[in-house]
Amino acid sequence: QVQLVESGGGLVQPGGSLRLSCAASGFTLDYYAIGWFRQPPGMEREGVSCIDSSDGSPYYDNSVKDRFTISRDNAKNTVYLQMNSLKPEDTAIYYCAAEDYCSAALSDFHSWGQGTQVTVSS
Repeated sequence: QVQLVESGGGLVQPGGSLRLSCAASGFTLDYYAIGWFRQPPGMEREGVSCIDSSDGSPYYDNSVKDRFTISRDNAKNTVYLQMNSLKPEDTAIYYCAAEDYCSAALSDFHSWGQGTQVTVSS
């Protein structure tokens, strides 16, 4: 019954922006750290960003620092990933998942969503 659903992906030109949403059902999102991950074509899953449940502290992979912003709206039970200045290298399927802390290992995250495709191309 615990479920996360990603949305907001699509096709965008380099330099463009997208906002991804991670909506929770079956549990209260503000009790968890929520991480965003991505899997480029032919590559392994990697961490992108995470927001802690304790104080909302954000964390970012170096590849997206200063371009992406993670945020939480507890009233809507949703976590967002605002992506600006998108590059072709950002093309991937983007997933969200939950854990108690952002410091958790990737393999310990759970309740993975189905993913949303982001394609950055001219």
